[in-house]
Order: sequence, then C-alpha cells, then structure tokens
Amino acid sequence: MTGFGASDGPLGGGRLAVEIRTVNHRHFSVQFKLPFGLQRFEAELRGRLRERLERGHVTLTARWSLEPPRAAAITLNLERARAVVAALTELKTALGLRGEIDLGFVARQPEVLSPGETEEPVLDQAGLLALLDGALDAVIAMREQEGTALHRELETRLANLETALGTIEAQAPRRLERERDRLRDAVRELLDGRPLDEDRLGQEIALLADKLDVTEEAVRLKAHFAACRDALGGDGAVGRRLAFLGQEMLREVNTIGSKANDVEISQTTIARALLERRDDLGFSVSATTRPPRSTEQDG
Repeated sequence: MTGFGASDGPLGGGRLAVEIRTVNHRHFSVQFKLPFGLQRFEAELRGRLRERLERGHVTLTARWSLEPPRAAAITLNLERARAVVAALTELKTALGLRGEIDLGFVARQPEVLSPGETEEPVLDQAGLLALLDGALDAVIAMREQEGTALHRELETRLANLETALGTIEAQAPRRLERERDRLRDAVRELLDGRPLDEDRLGQEIALLADKLDVTEEAVRLKAHFAACRDALGGDGAVGRRLAFLGQEMLREVNTIGSKANDVEISQTTIARALLERRDDLGFSVSATTRPPRSTEQDG
C-alpha cells in the first residue's frame, strides 16, 4: 500500500531529515538513499523497516539539513621535529647565536605537522532509529487510512454482488418454467398433431433443469463472500487471499452467465465488472485467467 512519512531531528551534532515512501508490492523490498557515513547502519535500518512494514517496496531517503562537524586529524612527524631542533641547535652553537628555539618556527617546517584524514562524526544508532520510527509512524498512519477506505469499498462491492446473486436466485425458477413451456411448444409443433409423450417430455425437462441449475455456483459464491469478509476482518496482509477469492468469484459468476440462457440473468451477471475493476483495489483479478482451486499465494 502507498504511504509517505518524514521526520527531522538532531543527530551527531548535525540535523538529519528522513523520508520514507512505500508502494504496493507482493514482497518486502527496500531501496536506500543514504549520505556517506550512514551506509554502515543499513542492516539496522532494514531490520526496523521489516519489523514494522510487512510488505511493499520501500524507499528510504536520508539527507543532512545541517552537516555534523568533522574534526580534522593532525599528524605529527616527531622524528622530523627532532631533526629540525637538532639542526637549529647545531647551527646556534656553531655560529654562537643567542636566543631560544621557537616552537612556532619548528611547527611551520615542512613535514613536521601535516593534516590527516577527516574524522567522521560519532553517530548514535538509537537516535537514528528514533528518527526512522518517526517517519514510520506517519507511513503506517497513511497506509491504515488507505486500508480503511479499501475496506469500505470492498464491503460495498460484496454487498452489490450479494444483491445481484439474490436477483438471479429469484429469477432462476421463472427461467426454468419458461424453458419448460418453450420446449413443450417446440415438441408439439414438431409432432404436428400427433400425441405428446408426457413422460419423455418430463425426462427432457429434468435433464434441462439439471443443466441450467446454478444452485451449486450460488452456494460457492456465498461461501466466497463470507471468506472475503473474514479476511477483511482479520489482521495482517490479505491482498493475495482476496485476489484468489476474487478469481474464484469471477469463475462462479462466469459459469452462472454461461448457464443462464436468459436475458435478465445474463444482464445481472454484468455485475462481474465489480470484480474486474482491480487496479484501484491493490490486487489483481483477471477475467481470462482461470486458476486452479488451490494456490500457493499467501496474504
């Protein structure tokens, strides 16, 4: 699910800004955009993100709004300093010069003092994770808000599908009566006044009724509706479970439509469009994909 969060605070004598962006993804993946010096904390940051975000593609960006101070190291070449002092002492003795050897003069001589590598600031891991948690709080709040909206939308669509199924169940008996009358009229026309075998006609009508019966599909659809509501009422990620249930519901709706042989029921099964509008729900249901009734996908 999509989410965004940001936090900003002091760290290591500077000030660090942290941003987290998440988009829907079937697995957990992280992309880091960290300034130099923070890369060594990637393992700890990844662990905290995985702990609080179960799924999704996460982009973590951190930048210094105020760079922390870095102490410049000084390298002392003591041997070079001794050599300079010894040479000056020898020069003073040889020429009979007065005065003391000046420390500043010695320090200014080449190679006595030289700049070393800049020392990295001391960064507090606990402080860094606290900033991360601040951004994560905002991300999770946004994702929960989106989840609540999706929950309401899915409940509405389930209710619409239940209404459509109720309409079909009410239409089904009348459809069978019409088919019986149609078949009776067709047989009489073919017999052209000859006697009608009612037993034989009854057998054909029974076979037709079995062929057109949608009770099994309706029962499975109701079970899928209940499973969807059970998933929506649970905790944790349920996207894959809902995707699978959506595919199974679409299978049953398509079967009802193919069995219908009735204009009104065929029009009612157009409600399957409620299942096929998938891009804004965060899971995929395909009208052409017919998966097996078991799947390894997990919510």
